[in-house]
Amino acid sequence: MISVSELQQRRAKYMRQMAENSIAIFPAAREVMRSRDTHFPFRQDSDFHYLCGIDEPDALLILMPQEEVREILFVLPRDPHAEVWHGRRLGCEQAQTISGVDACYPLDELETRLLDLLNGTDHLYFAFDSAPEFEAKLREVIRTLRAAPKRIKTAPEHWHDSRPALHQQRLVKSAGEIELMQRAADITVQAHKRAMQITAPGVFEYQVAAALHHEFVHHGAVGPAYGSIVGGGENACILHYTKNSDVLRDGDLLLIDAGAEYGGYAADITRTFPVNGKFSRVQRQIYEIVLASQEAAFAEIKPGHTLPKAQEACLHVLTEGLVKLGLLKGSVREHLDAMTVRKYFIHGLGHWLGLDVHDVGPYEQDGTPIKLRPGMVLTIEPGLYFAPDDESVPEAYRGMGIRIEDDLLVTEQGYHNLTAAVPKSIEGIEALMAAGSRDRTPSRGAREEGLARGAS
Repeated sequence: MISVSELQQRRAKYMRQMAENSIAIFPAAREVMRSRDTHFPFRQDSDFHYLCGIDEPDALLILMPQEEVREILFVLPRDPHAEVWHGRRLGCEQAQTISGVDACYPLDELETRLLDLLNGTDHLYFAFDSAPEFEAKLREVIRTLRAAPKRIKTAPEHWHDSRPALHQQRLVKSAGEIELMQRAADITVQAHKRAMQITAPGVFEYQVAAALHHEFVHHGAVGPAYGSIVGGGENACILHYTKNSDVLRDGDLLLIDAGAEYGGYAADITRTFPVNGKFSRVQRQIYEIVLASQEAAFAEIKPGHTLPKAQEACLHVLTEGLVKLGLLKGSVREHLDAMTVRKYFIHGLGHWLGLDVHDVGPYEQDGTPIKLRPGMVLTIEPGLYFAPDDESVPEAYRGMGIRIEDDLLVTEQGYHNLTAAVPKSIEGIEALMAAGSRDRTPSRGAREEGLARGAS
C-alpha cells in the first residue's frame, strides 16, 4: 500500500505544475453494468488511484493550489441500508485518513459546493471525454457561472487536459511503487511456473488459464491485470487471443501472456513452451532466435538509452537469425534496410508498465524518443509469428508463434529484471516441465468435462 505521505507528495508535485488561480478535478471510476442487476468487478481509475489511493466508485478529488484548503475529496456517504446490499463504504473520516487530503465531504454535497469552488478560477484542469456523465454536470455548472448576471460569478476561461503532466509524473516509479510491482511480478512468476507444470497434450487452454488465475488470487492479487492469453498452436499467432477454448495438442507450442494485478499495479509476462515438454528441432531454432533478440535488447536498457535503440538491436538479431536459417534470402543488411523481418515481428518491442499494463507516459517528446531514466519500468517482448497460410516459409514453421516477455526496471547501473525467475532457457523450461510431470496429467473427469465443453 502506498503511504499517505507519498500520496500527499504526488498531489503537491502535480499542483506545482498548475497555473495560478486554477482548479483540477479528478473523478473516480464508476461501476459498469454487466447485465440486469449485476456489475463488472469494480476497477478504479488509475489517475484517481495514483493521487489519493481511494478504491470506491463515484468519488471526486479537487485540487486548488491557491487556496488554504487545497485538496478536497468527495466520497459516497455512509449508508447502512446500501452497505447491507453492496458492501461497506469508507465514509469521509476513513477516506481522509487513507488519502491525507485537507478536507472530505459526502458526495451528495458536491453539486452545491462545486459552483462555489469553480467560481472565480481562471484555469480548469480536467480529463475531457473520459467521464462523460460527470463532464455533463461540470459543463452545466460552468454554464450557470457564465450566465450569472452582472458578472457576480465567473467561470474558468482556460481549459487544460489534466493528463499529460500527470502521466509524465507517473512514468518514473517510486520505491513504494517498485515494491508493489515486484510483488505483482513474483505472484505472476509462480503462476507461470504452475502453468508450465500442468500443461500436457489433452489439457484445454481454459484449464491452464484457470490455474494461472488461481495462483494470482491465492497469493493475494485481485486477479489478472488484463485478459490472459493462453494460445496453443496457431492460436499463438493471434496477438490478443483470449478465447482460450481449444485443446492443447502434442507437438504444438503454447504461448501464455498473463500477469497479476497487485495493489493496483500490473505484471506482464509471456512465455512460450512445448505442450509435450520437449522442443522439436524446428521449434528450438525459432525459439533461440527470439531469446537471443531479447538478450540483445536487454543490453540496451540503461539510463540515457532509448526504446528504439533496444528495438534496433532486437531487429538485427531477428534478421540475422532468419537469414542464417534460410527463411530470409539475401544479406542481413538488405533485409535490415527493407525491414523485412517486420512481416514476422508484427508488434512493438515493449511498453511502459505500472498501474496500467500498457502504462501511461510519452514515448517521445518533440519527435525525439524519451531517454530511459532510473525508476522507469517497461516490458521487452520480441516475437516471431508465421501465419498458418504463409507460403513464404516452409510448412514446418507455419502456424508457429513465439513471444518472450519480461518486466525490466531501469536502474542507475542498467536494469533489474523483475520477472527473471520464470525459466526461459530451453533447458530450464524442459527441466521444470519434467519436474511437474505428475501434475501435468488431467484427471479423467477433468479431461471428459473439457472434451464435452469443447464439443458443445
